[in-house]
Amino acid sequence: MSERFAHLSLAGLIAIGALAPRSLVAQASGPLAGVQLGVSTRPESVTVGDPLELRVRVRAPARAAIAFPDGPDSSAQVQAIASRALVGAADASGTDRTAVYRLVAWDVGEIPAKLGDVVVTLDGVERRIPLGDVMVKVHSVLPADTTLRVPKPPRPLFDVTIPWWKRWLPWILAALALIALLAWWWWRRRHRAGPDASIDALAFAEREFARIEALGLVDAGERGRYVALMVEVLRDYLAMRIPEARASLTSGELIAALQRVRAVPVARLTTVLDEADLIKFARRIVTAERARELGREARAIAREIEAALTASAAESPPQKKAA
Repeated sequence: MSERFAHLSLAGLIAIGALAPRSLVAQASGPLAGVQLGVSTRPESVTVGDPLELRVRVRAPARAAIAFPDGPDSSAQVQAIASRALVGAADASGTDRTAVYRLVAWDVGEIPAKLGDVVVTLDGVERRIPLGDVMVKVHSVLPADTTLRVPKPPRPLFDVTIPWWKRWLPWILAALALIALLAWWWWRRRHRAGPDASIDALAFAEREFARIEALGLVDAGERGRYVALMVEVLRDYLAMRIPEARASLTSGELIAALQRVRAVPVARLTTVLDEADLIKFARRIVTAERARELGREARAIAREIEAALTASAAESPPQKKAA
């Protein structure tokens, strides 16, 4: 073990003796002119991974405050394996304190400890003593002719290569599930069955109209829901009475399919369906009075179509031909 001390003066030098003498120019005058610093290692040299003890001792005048660095950076080649320990005390003759660092080095050669600066403060005067040149000596246990001087970079804990298709497999399965769900929805929409054709269509519609009216949706403020339900009953009635009016058709497709059906008041039906679509899908605001008007119009269209279809069925073949 070696330990050296040097006085700080205006033109003096600090001798830091961890391995070999190294000098730093330091300016100190006034109350800090008598500061001394020494550095030592135990043992003076170690092998890679072996612990060592680095001591930094500072002597300063009485009442001086000495602040040691916490330790080297955790990412450096020299790392701390324990917290810094401080020994020593102050008395009337001066302040003598020693910082003890327990370190370990992960490379060979003269490795900088990278401790930082020692700060000495007295009567408002502050001096920083850099310890950047403090080195620790680490020797290799390998033969002199070895080619393994430079350490290899760290390897991952588990070196597993995942095939590309496994990384994308969850996304592929999710896409296939979404495609299957969309296909099922489209098939159900195109083949959705309307109400049972064996029951009386108008009686079914009147019963449903009355049930919706009894819910009191308009008075409850759910005017858009009231319009949507009333128009849905009208569409169910059309699907039961007219083969072209399939329940799976959109409003535009339904109007186009009923253009040649004489019993259907296409213009009135178009107005009701268009306004209902705006209310359902575009969140159009509808007043209570307008909602009731659309409900009455849907019921009136169903009754008018039923009357026209009944009259058309009662006509004799010669009358149909003349018409």
